[in-house]
Amino acid sequence: MAIRNIREIGDKVLYKTSKEVKDADKKLLVLIDDMLETMYEAEGVGLAAPQVGILKRVVVIDVSEEGNDPLVLINPVIVETEGEQTGDEGCLSVPGKVGTVTRPNYVKVKAYDKNMKEFTVEGTELLARALNHEIDHLDGKLYVDRVIGGLRSVTDRGM
Repeated sequence: MAIRNIREIGDKVLYKTSKEVKDADKKLLVLIDDMLETMYEAEGVGLAAPQVGILKRVVVIDVSEEGNDPLVLINPVIVETEGEQTGDEGCLSVPGKVGTVTRPNYVKVKAYDKNMKEFTVEGTELLARALNHEIDHLDGKLYVDRVIGGLRSVTDRGM
């Protein structure tokens, strides 16, 4: 496992659409392990492959308090949303900044695990926000385009 460089806002790879994964080969499994290690090292709750420069539809998320319950999603597709939540959001690719974003409060996502077995995950609140945020990355979208009222420095929030 290795920690990869996180691409930051302005890097062209962040604005491109990722390609569907056809099968889980050894290279993909290494990517997933590296993404998890990179996400944990950066103290994030989610990371999409484009954020480490790889245009593949792969996302890792861990919203558990202990940070030891990772969710790996390959080719994730949002199949249902409901409700609304508005709150602060940040991104490892936009360091030191947060912004207020409105997202669905419930999300149902169909994806494949690292063995290419299809599964469904449902999430509310933080997990719903993370799923939406990371899947946006796969389509070349950043949360900054959804921000209400502009970005703020993390220090403005008293963090």
